[in-house]
Amino acid sequence: MKQRTIKKAVEVVGIGLHKGVPVKLRLEPLDEDMGIVFYRSDKAVSIPVAKEYVVDTQMATVIGKNGVVISTIEHLMSALTAFGIDNLRIVLDNDEIPVMDGSSISFCLLLKEAGIAEQNKNKKFLKIKKEVSIEMDGKLAKVSPSNTTSFKFEINFPHPAIGKQVYKFDFSTKNYIEEIAKARTFGFLKEIQYLRSKGLALGGSLENAIVLDDKKILNENLRYNDEFVRHKILDAIGDMRLLGYNFIGDYEAVASGHHLNHLLTKAIFANSENYEIIEMPETIKEFSIATSY
Repeated sequence: MKQRTIKKAVEVVGIGLHKGVPVKLRLEPLDEDMGIVFYRSDKAVSIPVAKEYVVDTQMATVIGKNGVVISTIEHLMSALTAFGIDNLRIVLDNDEIPVMDGSSISFCLLLKEAGIAEQNKNKKFLKIKKEVSIEMDGKLAKVSPSNTTSFKFEINFPHPAIGKQVYKFDFSTKNYIEEIAKARTFGFLKEIQYLRSKGLALGGSLENAIVLDDKKILNENLRYNDEFVRHKILDAIGDMRLLGYNFIGDYEAVASGHHLNHLLTKAIFANSENYEIIEMPETIKEFSIATSY
């Protein structure tokens, strides 16, 4: 399996979730072994995708360098992971990735428009060799050795529209587009009102999030019956790409979030016996790029 970038540059304009201002996002091809790199064109600062650059995980995954930050990268990173993109320059003119419709399907469509380019060098993966887990306040995030990649997530919200949901996702591009990519972020009306009083969530609406009051969902329809837990998997896929590579192993979480996912990536790298970097594993499924959506 070879490294991947995109065939041509593509761009889109959307609204940032928290500031509610327009953001122009441009994806550009990069050469082999360059990795995924964000570039703030308004600040002339580049920030590589790596756990060392994570500066905040309270409400989203935020990376930063020299006081310059880029917020809410997880949905875009999730789509890039699903398409097996290794090398890419992501240019934006503000400090947030556009929220689009609250899922990652818009980024999947953008990648389809750009086209996927196979490069000459072999693709590298991070293979999990030992179980690594983080537990905190009844929450869990862990990875275990496997010859394939899967994500299993459990949530349990004391809300009549959510309750307990469990979902397991076997990783492939086709499965991602069908099962995960359209799952939207969600929030509770009282929390959104509080955030807006603090100058946050100004770009949030029923057009880009599932919103719930104390008893019901305010949107007309869900895209999946268990859209909430599927979105948590979408987030986890993006967060785990901060390892620097697609990984081979089983991810499992209970009530986890961006913070635990970040702690998990750090814990994996804390001991070299936990992982190895390998090329072209014959045991992992090929990324199967869908031709239609």
